[in-house]
Amino acid sequence: MRFFNTAGPIVAADNYFIPPLKRIDQCAVIKLIEQKQYFVLHAPRQTGKTSILLDLREELSATKQYRPVYLNVESAQVAREDVAASMQAILSELATVAEDELNDLFVREIWQDILVSHGPYVAFREVLRRWSASDQQPLILMIDEIDSLVGDSLISVLRQLRTGFPNRPTRFPHSVILCGIRDVRDYRIHSSSTKEIITGGSAFNIKVKSLRLGDFDETEVRSLLLQHTEETGQRWSEAALEEVWHSTQGQPWLVNALASEAVDRVSDLGKEISAGNIENAREELIIRRDTHLDQLADKLRESRVKRVIEPLVSGSDEPDTFRADDLQYVRDLGLIGSNSVDIANPIYREIIPRELITSTDEFMPFKTAWFVEDCRLVTGHLMESFQEFFREHSEHWVKRFDYQEAGPQLLLQAFLQRIVNAGGRIEREYGLGRYRTDLLIVWGAGQSRQKVVIECKLRRNGLERTVREGLEQTGAYMERCGSNEGHLVIFDRSEKRTWDDKIFKREESAGERHVTVWGM
Repeated sequence: MRFFNTAGPIVAADNYFIPPLKRIDQCAVIKLIEQKQYFVLHAPRQTGKTSILLDLREELSATKQYRPVYLNVESAQVAREDVAASMQAILSELATVAEDELNDLFVREIWQDILVSHGPYVAFREVLRRWSASDQQPLILMIDEIDSLVGDSLISVLRQLRTGFPNRPTRFPHSVILCGIRDVRDYRIHSSSTKEIITGGSAFNIKVKSLRLGDFDETEVRSLLLQHTEETGQRWSEAALEEVWHSTQGQPWLVNALASEAVDRVSDLGKEISAGNIENAREELIIRRDTHLDQLADKLRESRVKRVIEPLVSGSDEPDTFRADDLQYVRDLGLIGSNSVDIANPIYREIIPRELITSTDEFMPFKTAWFVEDCRLVTGHLMESFQEFFREHSEHWVKRFDYQEAGPQLLLQAFLQRIVNAGGRIEREYGLGRYRTDLLIVWGAGQSRQKVVIECKLRRNGLERTVREGLEQTGAYMERCGSNEGHLVIFDRSEKRTWDDKIFKREESAGERHVTVWGM
């Protein structure tokens, strides 16, 4: 029985899948190859890049017109900037794939002698030159994980390809595809030999085009999930299908991981998979932090990522205040949408603040039982406790965050997460220029389920105006979420005002809805 794939390239006999080559403009790719072009295919981690290259290799092989070779250079990453060691790993791997894919021993017979005689800064070019000339069939080289190479090792590979480019196709590869997370123009290569930063574009200015692999669309998500129904008979509720799309926004690994977790949880194939099963599976993925999610979380410490994500979390800046290359880098990582400056999907919106507050919520001296009566969360008591805690300890705790500009919002989320973990979940919405963070606490289940809206807002342009804007936003969010309980939190970052001025509690209305306003 096939299954949802969360590790490695697609295997058609084993996995549910969307045909890889249907996810790109195949005609455009073939045209670039026919034109002897060198180009880039890039996308975030675990979106299907390798599967596309492998399918393309098979497609080209079937035409009998080319010699397509798939080369993964990730093994050279461990050599870092040792060009000689990197080149040895790359050429050894090239010899292996030539033998395995084409039954061609030519590279194996020559690469070691060439590495010795020509040196590491020329050997890759020379091997490709001789290999291309050894057969009349044009050589198509697909280099995967190209941006796993580091510093001078990456520079050397790019420049050797560039140097040989004019000799194609009889004495150099007819076409080369570089595949990685980022577009080559965004490589910032720190060269230890020249003590300078070299951009990938200058090291590989023969690139004619960059193709970005997108996420699944909603139709593709449904098609993938329904393959499980066709194979096993197990059905998905309409709400479950919608929840998978909503939670993932089509990010391929997330779609597969969420579906796989839900299927494992509902092992009875006669039982329909519900939206609640998807929500539980989502929470399990977030808590478990599989490699895909862990790698994304690790990127949050990078300065280029922080410059984009911190204002997103706090809602404190407008999109036009950001450096274009920072936005492109974070977009290439898949953290923000391809056409927007928002966190890419609800699961990433959960992962990011949780990662930023992990070391904080473990040390907060609060227990869930203090805020639960008759199985219901007493949010008023909870907010009073946080307000007191914030006044006494915020200066100390905010300094513990890497993202200090978003510190107050993160501290509240750490507090809430610690309490809510025992019986509910938090959904988050935030974005540039919003000057607010929307939190929805979902507590309990069934008829007793609570939905509590907490709107966090920075004080700007006077307190009353901030409150007025915040009430309007809180009311709108409550209506959208179907909530009858709302709280508006006003964070005042001014060092001139005293705590007596900042701390308050007011009962207000947002239309027909009651909202409690908390000053912090």
